[in-house]
Amino acid sequence: MEVKHLNFSYDGAVKAADDVSFSVEQGSYTTIVGHNGSGKSTLAKLISGLLEKESGSITISGLELCEQNIRKIRSLIGIVFQNPDNQFIGSSVSDDIAFGLENHCVPQPEMDGIIAEYAGKVKMLDYLASEPTHLSGGQKQRVAIAGVLAMHPAILIFDEATSMLDPQGKDEIKKVIRGLHQESGLTILSITHDIDEVSASDYVIAMNDGRIALEGTPQEFFRDAERLKRIKLDIPFSLKMEDALAKKGIRFKERCLSTEGLVDALCRYDSNM
Repeated sequence: MEVKHLNFSYDGAVKAADDVSFSVEQGSYTTIVGHNGSGKSTLAKLISGLLEKESGSITISGLELCEQNIRKIRSLIGIVFQNPDNQFIGSSVSDDIAFGLENHCVPQPEMDGIIAEYAGKVKMLDYLASEPTHLSGGQKQRVAIAGVLAMHPAILIFDEATSMLDPQGKDEIKKVIRGLHQESGLTILSITHDIDEVSASDYVIAMNDGRIALEGTPQEFFRDAERLKRIKLDIPFSLKMEDALAKKGIRFKERCLSTEGLVDALCRYDSNM
Protein backbone atom coordinates (compact mmCIF):
# COMPACT_ATOMS: atom_id res chain seq x y z
CA MET A 1 0.00 0.00 0.00
CA GLU A 2 1.22 3.49 -0.84
CA VAL A 3 -0.44 6.70 0.32
CA LYS A 4 0.77 10.00 -1.17
CA HIS A 5 -0.17 13.55 -0.13
CA LEU A 6 -3.61 12.49 1.09
CA ASN A 7 -6.03 15.24 2.14
CA PHE A 8 -9.51 15.08 3.61
CA SER A 9 -11.65 17.38 5.76
CA TYR A 10 -15.08 17.10 7.32
CA ASP A 11 -17.50 19.76 6.06
CA GLY A 12 -14.55 21.54 4.49
CA ALA A 13 -13.42 22.72 7.91
CA VAL A 14 -11.86 20.09 10.16
CA LYS A 15 -8.72 18.71 8.48
CA ALA A 16 -8.67 15.00 9.34
CA ALA A 17 -5.95 14.08 6.82
CA ASP A 18 -3.42 16.81 6.06
CA ASP A 19 -0.88 15.90 3.36
CA VAL A 20 -0.43 12.36 4.68
CA SER A 21 2.11 10.09 2.95
CA PHE A 22 3.28 6.63 4.02
CA SER A 23 3.74 3.10 2.66
CA VAL A 24 2.97 -0.36 3.99
CA GLU A 25 5.17 -3.20 2.82
CA GLN A 26 3.67 -6.51 1.79
CA GLY A 27 3.62 -8.95 4.70
CA SER A 28 4.33 -6.26 7.29
CA TYR A 29 2.48 -5.44 10.51
CA THR A 30 1.98 -1.68 10.76
CA THR A 31 0.19 0.19 13.53
CA ILE A 32 -1.26 3.67 13.20
CA VAL A 33 -1.66 5.15 16.66
CA GLY A 34 -3.03 8.41 17.98
CA HIS A 35 -5.38 10.00 20.48
CA ASN A 36 -9.10 10.40 19.74
CA GLY A 37 -9.58 12.89 16.92
CA SER A 38 -6.02 12.54 15.61
CA GLY A 39 -7.21 11.33 12.19
CA LYS A 40 -6.24 7.66 12.40
CA SER A 41 -9.74 6.20 11.91
CA THR A 42 -10.39 8.61 9.05
CA LEU A 43 -7.35 7.09 7.33
CA ALA A 44 -8.88 3.61 7.63
CA LYS A 45 -12.11 4.82 6.01
CA LEU A 46 -10.23 6.58 3.21
CA ILE A 47 -8.09 3.51 2.49
CA SER A 48 -11.14 1.24 2.32
CA GLY A 49 -13.09 3.67 0.14
CA LEU A 50 -15.73 4.42 2.78
CA LEU A 51 -14.75 8.09 2.51
CA GLU A 52 -13.69 9.89 -0.65
CA LYS A 53 -10.41 11.76 -0.53
CA GLU A 54 -10.15 15.44 -1.52
CA SER A 55 -6.71 15.04 -3.09
CA GLY A 56 -3.71 12.75 -3.13
CA SER A 57 -3.55 9.08 -4.02
CA ILE A 58 -3.97 5.64 -2.44
CA THR A 59 -2.47 2.65 -4.28
CA ILE A 60 -3.11 -0.92 -3.14
CA SER A 61 -1.45 -3.92 -4.82
CA GLY A 62 -0.61 -1.72 -7.79
CA LEU A 63 -4.17 -0.39 -8.20
CA GLU A 64 -4.97 3.26 -7.54
CA LEU A 65 -8.12 3.77 -5.50
CA CYS A 66 -10.69 5.38 -7.79
CA GLU A 67 -14.27 4.82 -8.91
CA GLN A 68 -13.20 2.36 -11.61
CA ASN A 69 -11.13 0.23 -9.21
CA ILE A 70 -13.16 0.50 -5.99
CA ARG A 71 -14.75 -2.96 -6.21
CA LYS A 72 -11.48 -4.70 -6.98
CA ILE A 73 -9.69 -2.86 -4.16
CA ARG A 74 -12.43 -3.67 -1.66
CA SER A 75 -12.01 -7.34 -2.55
CA LEU A 76 -8.34 -7.02 -1.52
CA ILE A 77 -9.12 -5.50 1.89
CA GLY A 78 -10.68 -7.06 4.96
CA ILE A 79 -11.77 -4.77 7.81
CA VAL A 80 -12.54 -5.63 11.42
CA PHE A 81 -14.32 -2.75 13.17
CA GLN A 82 -14.42 -1.82 16.86
CA ASN A 83 -17.92 -3.02 17.79
CA PRO A 84 -18.28 -6.78 17.27
CA ASP A 85 -22.06 -6.63 17.81
CA ASN A 86 -22.45 -4.47 14.69
CA GLN A 87 -20.70 -7.01 12.48
CA PHE A 88 -22.91 -10.06 12.92
CA ILE A 89 -25.23 -11.13 10.11
CA GLY A 90 -26.00 -14.81 10.75
CA SER A 91 -27.88 -16.56 13.54
CA SER A 92 -24.89 -18.79 14.31
CA VAL A 93 -21.10 -18.53 14.15
CA SER A 94 -21.06 -20.80 11.11
CA ASP A 95 -23.70 -18.71 9.30
CA ASP A 96 -21.80 -15.54 10.00
CA ILE A 97 -18.50 -16.81 8.62
CA ALA A 98 -20.42 -18.14 5.59
CA PHE A 99 -22.06 -14.80 4.73
CA GLY A 100 -19.34 -13.45 2.45
CA LEU A 101 -18.75 -16.86 0.88
CA GLU A 102 -22.43 -17.18 0.01
CA ASN A 103 -22.36 -13.78 -1.68
CA HIS A 104 -19.50 -15.07 -3.83
CA CYS A 105 -21.47 -18.24 -4.69
CA VAL A 106 -18.94 -20.63 -3.14
CA PRO A 107 -20.32 -24.22 -3.40
CA GLN A 108 -21.58 -25.61 -0.08
CA PRO A 109 -19.09 -28.53 0.23
CA GLU A 110 -16.19 -26.13 -0.38
CA MET A 111 -17.72 -23.55 1.94
CA ASP A 112 -17.90 -26.01 4.85
CA GLY A 113 -14.18 -26.65 4.62
CA ILE A 114 -13.36 -22.94 4.47
CA ILE A 115 -15.55 -22.19 7.50
CA ALA A 116 -13.88 -24.93 9.53
CA GLU A 117 -10.40 -23.82 8.45
CA TYR A 118 -10.77 -20.19 9.49
CA ALA A 119 -12.80 -20.91 12.62
CA GLY A 120 -9.89 -23.13 13.62
CA LYS A 121 -7.37 -20.36 12.97
CA VAL A 122 -9.10 -18.12 15.54
CA LYS A 123 -9.86 -21.01 17.94
CA MET A 124 -13.63 -20.88 17.42
CA LEU A 125 -14.13 -24.31 15.81
CA ASP A 126 -16.05 -25.62 18.84
CA TYR A 127 -18.51 -22.72 18.64
CA LEU A 128 -19.78 -23.03 15.05
CA ALA A 129 -23.34 -23.83 16.17
CA SER A 130 -23.40 -21.15 18.87
CA GLU A 131 -25.52 -18.01 18.69
CA PRO A 132 -23.38 -14.84 18.54
CA THR A 133 -25.35 -13.29 21.42
CA HIS A 134 -24.00 -16.03 23.71
CA LEU A 135 -20.36 -15.21 23.01
CA SER A 136 -17.98 -12.94 24.91
CA GLY A 137 -16.70 -9.76 23.29
CA GLY A 138 -13.35 -11.35 22.45
CA GLN A 139 -15.05 -14.41 20.93
CA LYS A 140 -17.32 -12.22 18.80
CA GLN A 141 -14.33 -10.33 17.49
CA ARG A 142 -12.57 -13.62 16.67
CA VAL A 143 -15.60 -14.68 14.64
CA ALA A 144 -15.52 -11.37 12.79
CA ILE A 145 -11.85 -11.97 11.98
CA ALA A 146 -12.62 -15.49 10.72
CA GLY A 147 -15.33 -14.12 8.42
CA VAL A 148 -12.92 -11.59 6.95
CA LEU A 149 -10.09 -14.13 6.57
CA ALA A 150 -12.40 -16.53 4.70
CA MET A 151 -12.53 -13.97 1.87
CA HIS A 152 -8.70 -14.18 1.43
CA PRO A 153 -7.88 -10.45 1.68
CA ALA A 154 -4.43 -9.16 0.73
CA ILE A 155 -4.56 -6.62 3.56
CA LEU A 156 -6.32 -6.98 6.91
CA ILE A 157 -7.26 -3.70 8.61
CA PHE A 158 -8.18 -3.57 12.29
CA ASP A 159 -9.99 -0.32 13.10
CA GLU A 160 -9.88 0.00 16.90
CA ALA A 161 -10.71 -3.72 17.06
CA THR A 162 -9.94 -4.00 20.79
CA SER A 163 -11.29 -0.68 22.07
CA MET A 164 -14.67 -2.03 23.26
CA LEU A 165 -13.32 -5.21 24.84
CA ASP A 166 -12.43 -6.00 28.44
CA PRO A 167 -8.75 -6.70 29.27
CA GLN A 168 -9.12 -10.44 28.65
CA GLY A 169 -10.82 -9.83 25.30
CA LYS A 170 -8.11 -7.36 24.31
CA ASP A 171 -5.39 -9.89 25.09
CA GLU A 172 -7.23 -12.54 23.05
CA ILE A 173 -7.44 -10.38 19.95
CA LYS A 174 -3.85 -9.13 20.25
CA LYS A 175 -2.67 -12.74 20.34
CA VAL A 176 -4.81 -13.58 17.30
CA ILE A 177 -3.37 -10.62 15.36
CA ARG A 178 0.22 -11.56 16.26
CA GLY A 179 -0.44 -15.21 15.41
CA LEU A 180 -1.96 -14.38 12.02
CA HIS A 181 1.02 -12.23 11.13
CA GLN A 182 3.60 -14.79 12.22
CA GLU A 183 1.88 -17.82 10.67
CA SER A 184 0.43 -16.48 7.43
CA GLY A 185 2.56 -13.45 6.62
CA LEU A 186 -0.65 -11.48 6.01
CA THR A 187 -0.25 -7.71 5.60
CA ILE A 188 -1.78 -6.14 8.70
CA LEU A 189 -2.66 -2.49 9.30
CA SER A 190 -3.94 -1.84 12.81
CA ILE A 191 -5.56 1.48 13.73
CA THR A 192 -5.40 1.80 17.51
CA HIS A 193 -5.04 4.06 20.53
CA ASP A 194 -3.68 1.12 22.57
CA ILE A 195 -0.01 1.95 23.01
CA ASP A 196 0.76 -1.59 24.23
CA GLU A 197 -0.18 -3.02 20.82
CA VAL A 198 2.54 -0.97 19.13
CA SER A 199 5.41 -3.11 20.45
CA ALA A 200 4.26 -6.17 18.46
CA SER A 201 4.30 -4.38 15.11
CA ASP A 202 7.07 -3.90 12.55
CA TYR A 203 6.46 -0.20 11.99
CA VAL A 204 4.57 2.55 13.80
CA ILE A 205 2.93 5.73 12.52
CA ALA A 206 1.64 8.32 15.01
CA MET A 207 -1.08 10.74 13.92
CA ASN A 208 -1.76 14.12 15.48
CA ASP A 209 -4.17 16.76 14.15
CA GLY A 210 -4.48 14.94 10.82
CA ARG A 211 -0.72 14.78 10.21
CA ILE A 212 1.97 12.18 10.71
CA ALA A 213 3.76 13.37 13.82
CA LEU A 214 6.18 10.49 14.33
CA GLU A 215 7.05 7.19 12.65
CA GLY A 216 9.61 4.40 12.84
CA THR A 217 10.21 0.96 14.32
CA PRO A 218 8.87 0.38 17.86
CA GLN A 219 12.37 0.80 19.30
CA GLU A 220 12.77 4.13 17.48
CA PHE A 221 9.23 5.20 18.31
CA PHE A 222 9.60 4.91 22.09
CA ARG A 223 13.02 6.51 22.21
CA ASP A 224 11.66 10.00 22.99
CA ALA A 225 9.00 9.81 25.72
CA GLU A 226 8.71 13.60 25.96
CA ARG A 227 7.88 13.90 22.27
CA LEU A 228 5.18 11.25 22.69
CA LYS A 229 3.66 13.21 25.56
CA ARG A 230 3.46 16.30 23.34
CA ILE A 231 1.19 14.40 20.96
CA LYS A 232 -0.86 12.99 23.87
CA LEU A 233 0.61 9.49 23.79
CA ASP A 234 2.13 7.47 26.61
CA ILE A 235 4.78 4.74 26.79
CA PRO A 236 3.91 1.08 27.54
CA PHE A 237 3.66 -0.16 31.11
CA SER A 238 6.75 -2.36 30.55
CA LEU A 239 8.90 0.69 29.76
CA LYS A 240 7.62 2.52 32.83
CA MET A 241 8.56 -0.51 34.94
CA GLU A 242 11.97 -0.70 33.26
CA ASP A 243 12.62 2.96 34.08
CA ALA A 244 11.60 2.37 37.70
CA LEU A 245 13.93 -0.65 37.94
CA ALA A 246 16.80 1.38 36.43
CA LYS A 247 16.49 3.84 39.33
CA LYS A 248 17.05 0.85 41.64
CA GLY A 249 20.16 -0.15 39.72
CA ILE A 250 18.60 -2.92 37.62
CA ARG A 251 19.39 -2.26 33.97
CA PHE A 252 18.92 -4.35 30.83
CA LYS A 253 20.85 -4.39 27.55
CA GLU A 254 17.75 -3.70 25.43
CA ARG A 255 14.52 -1.81 26.01
CA CYS A 256 11.57 -4.01 27.01
CA LEU A 257 8.65 -3.03 24.79
CA SER A 258 6.22 -5.64 26.13
CA THR A 259 5.34 -7.21 29.47
CA GLU A 260 6.55 -10.58 28.15
CA GLY A 261 9.89 -8.99 27.22
CA LEU A 262 10.20 -7.42 30.66
CA VAL A 263 9.53 -10.74 32.43
CA ASP A 264 12.09 -12.48 30.20
CA ALA A 265 14.68 -9.76 30.88
CA LEU A 266 14.09 -10.04 34.63
CA CYS A 267 14.51 -13.83 34.50
CA ARG A 268 17.79 -13.51 32.60
CA TYR A 269 18.98 -10.78 34.97
CA ASP A 270 18.19 -12.93 37.99
CA SER A 271 19.94 -16.00 36.51
CA ASN A 272 23.10 -13.95 35.89
CA MET A 273 23.36 -12.72 39.46
